[in-house]
Amino acid sequence: MWRFVYRLLLWLAYPWVHVRLRLRARHEPAYGERIPERFGRVPAAIPKGCIWFHTVSAGETIAAAPLIGDLAAAYPRLPFLVTTMTPTGSQQVAARLGARVHHCYAPYDFPAAVRRFFDAVEPRLLVLMETELWPNTIAEAAARGVPVLLVNARLSARSAAGYGRVGSLTRTVLGRLAFIACQYPDHAERFVALGAPADRVAALGSVKFDQALPADHAARVGALAGRWRLDGVPVWIAASTHPGEEAQVLAAHRRIREQLACARLILVPRHPARSADVVALCQAEGFSVACHSAPDAGAAGSDVILVDSMGVLLDYYALAGVAFVGGSLVPLGGHNPIEPALCGVPAVMGPEVFNFADVVAAFRAAGCLGRVDDADGLAAVVLELLQDPARRDALAALGRQVIADNIGATQRLQALLVRQIDGTLGADDKRRSFG
Repeated sequence: MWRFVYRLLLWLAYPWVHVRLRLRARHEPAYGERIPERFGRVPAAIPKGCIWFHTVSAGETIAAAPLIGDLAAAYPRLPFLVTTMTPTGSQQVAARLGARVHHCYAPYDFPAAVRRFFDAVEPRLLVLMETELWPNTIAEAAARGVPVLLVNARLSARSAAGYGRVGSLTRTVLGRLAFIACQYPDHAERFVALGAPADRVAALGSVKFDQALPADHAARVGALAGRWRLDGVPVWIAASTHPGEEAQVLAAHRRIREQLACARLILVPRHPARSADVVALCQAEGFSVACHSAPDAGAAGSDVILVDSMGVLLDYYALAGVAFVGGSLVPLGGHNPIEPALCGVPAVMGPEVFNFADVVAAFRAAGCLGRVDDADGLAAVVLELLQDPARRDALAALGRQVIADNIGATQRLQALLVRQIDGTLGADDKRRSFG
């Protein structure tokens, strides 16, 4: 019954999809481009017989890029296709994988769009990152004998409850997956409880712990410090913030500056398309603000540096003494706290962390990820750490140790995918080496 309901809902939604894309394109023009790809009309340059990875958006693409790049190098005879759903994901594919892979947007899960896509691409294998359970896409793959793997999979208790409400559909979808490689054991238990065969589920860790800083990271950070005149200045960062959080962050910044007048804030909205609204909010609160995308330093001494571009978050994290990771003071589940730790920056988050509950638990168990509940609490913790360099260094060391204790998921997934890919190939296409 639930599959019928799902198809009915898709049929009802179809007329509004184009409208929604056009409306979103008013604020994010890239959503108005390449629309046919979203309905299965694949660019002619994409060859048949691809190993297909679907990475959704920027975060999943960044995490998966080293794995995909190594596999593409190891199988030089095979074409690799990486699909995303968002323009930011598309940008990260180009920036991190370039000509090593092909790219287009994934089709929405409309049956005709999915069939059109499979007819054009004829994938050998489909690898879904995290929790992309699209019933029609997975059903079409099964009908064509294309193995589907769900890797770096995560499933919060809240999400599991939602899938449980459509239990028969969820069981059917999970039963069609060749393997589910979860981040943590409790995620694996939830998948099995929802109907995934236990012998096809394992916990292999999170590839996000395997992220490395780019080779030119220090040079880029130094250039930004010079541009914004940050040498010797106390700086904190609020990253991946959402509506409702920026006001709290700015209230905290006001309290911090009451005691540390030279303190500066780096503010990074999760969605750059909101930057104009956030600039207006900063100005309404009486703060001077300058944007990363400005062509010159301009207001280099501004109270707030607003990062309105993708791909530079790691650089800006490294400029800060303390980080607040957003999506956690509003009920959105929080964002990735690994990145500030990678940059040697102690971090704090709000109470809403269900998206990364296990990662947060690891850092909090080590004593290096604080919790704040409001602007006052945020101001107090940030102010304390900005004034205590020794404490910051100690917390940074603890954070790096948590990362060191959790690395290795990429290698484990690589071994899993090599077995899967080799199972689809003839002798001439088998891998050569991992360089």
